[in-house]
Amino acid sequence: MIRRPAVAGQFYPADPQEVKKTIENFGLSGKKFVKEKAIACVLPHAGYIYSGKVAAETLSAIDFPATCIIMGPNHSGFGEKYSLMREGEWQTPFGNVRIDTPLADELLKNSIYLLDDPIAHTQEHSVEVQLPLIQEIARREFSFVPIVLSWGSHAVYKDIAEAIVKSIVTTKKQVLVIASTDMTHYESQLSASHKDDEAIKSILKFNEQELLEKIERLQISMCGYVPVVITLLAAKKLGAKRSYLVSYQTSGDVTNDYESVVGYAGIIMQ
Repeated sequence: MIRRPAVAGQFYPADPQEVKKTIENFGLSGKKFVKEKAIACVLPHAGYIYSGKVAAETLSAIDFPATCIIMGPNHSGFGEKYSLMREGEWQTPFGNVRIDTPLADELLKNSIYLLDDPIAHTQEHSVEVQLPLIQEIARREFSFVPIVLSWGSHAVYKDIAEAIVKSIVTTKKQVLVIASTDMTHYESQLSASHKDDEAIKSILKFNEQELLEKIERLQISMCGYVPVVITLLAAKKLGAKRSYLVSYQTSGDVTNDYESVVGYAGIIMQ
């Protein structure tokens, strides 16, 4: 099965040379990045002109392994609430990326909530937009497992996190866990940066309970908080001790419209 791109030509160019040019325009070539191994990271998933630089800077600091799990929110509402794709390839402007079926099968075996449902992935952009960036910046072949998630109970989050940990340990693979999320949506620069700062503080402390509490109390419209919560739970069990913010900006930093912005954060966990 080949999963065709849903947002090529919208969130990022459909032509590979244009994708390369877009990434080159982020101005990263003049910066020195020390690539280090990471257990997990948080990446934004908006159009490349808005959030691509944050994602690219974060990926540039990671010694990318041969396998990753990319979890994003289910914006489309299609399919099962907690779904992965267990087989096939995803087409991108740079070529196809293979799904790691053995790892996907372990995840399905170890979770009572995750289901194999390609329909949930057909129109969802939160996983897709990461692939060309990884292909261009990591410059290596890799396989992945795509997961899209809706909101649920803490029991659901814990189950999926434990399934991730058990599956990585069982397969003995070097796996990067990626949480795909944008931060505050459509608020002023002042409001968004304040709310996002509070959320980022909790993420950097690996404190998922505090993050959930702040999201509710401060009404933080962080679309991928579920992938982030699961990533925090999994990262701690996988031995992560250190985390740091690589980059933060808002759409206002690109458009100069600071009345209604979306926030983007890139975070690495080691």
